[in-house]
Amino acid sequence: MNDAELMVLPLVVRIERATPPERTDALEAAASAVLSLLDDPGEWAAELHAWQSTGKIRKVVRRARGAEWRRALALPGRTVEHRSAEVRVHPPVPLDDWPRDLARLQVSGTELTDTREPGPAGPPVLWENSRLAMSAGKAMAQAGHAAQLAWWASDAAGRDAWRASGLTVSVRAAGRESFDAMAAAGLPVVRDAGFTEIEPGSCTFVADAPWLHGRVARS
Repeated sequence: MNDAELMVLPLVVRIERATPPERTDALEAAASAVLSLLDDPGEWAAELHAWQSTGKIRKVVRRARGAEWRRALALPGRTVEHRSAEVRVHPPVPLDDWPRDLARLQVSGTELTDTREPGPAGPPVLWENSRLAMSAGKAMAQAGHAAQLAWWASDAAGRDAWRASGLTVSVRAAGRESFDAMAAAGLPVVRDAGFTEIEPGSCTFVADAPWLHGRVARS
């Protein structure tokens, strides 16, 4: 498959200089934004189908503030507000044919941090591999991948339970042994293609939810 056939899902995170979001909030918002589109693509069903049919689920996160954010809001898409974070998901676009107002946004500069400890984690939990050093933008894309793999792996009852919770997720860091154990248990695992920041094949996230354990046991 050549680049002309590839599609990508654009995500834009709002990062104002004076009020950047918490890192965990941004990752959770990105995952929820992806889930919103998967659950109800609405008028973008054709674009979503074309993107998923390539066999790739590539996502790119860019940052915006001020007038940049307002221009992003004017483009087709949906915004998820989650605690301190605002993330907008746009319908998939060809890799080499982004809307101008999205293409001009920066990918770099997403070095977010958490200034407070995240609260208790409710399911589903997307566990980040703490051995890897990823920018928040990179981790947001990876969290989106994990949410998508978990959605695909969920049965109807699991998806109904997820909808009932508002398609929310928790994102937390997992230590080496815990992460490896969950990955070995057959839960959905994200293996990065290695385009940016980390080595190809690196396991970045594993998704865990009660209904996923039932499907693992039956497979």
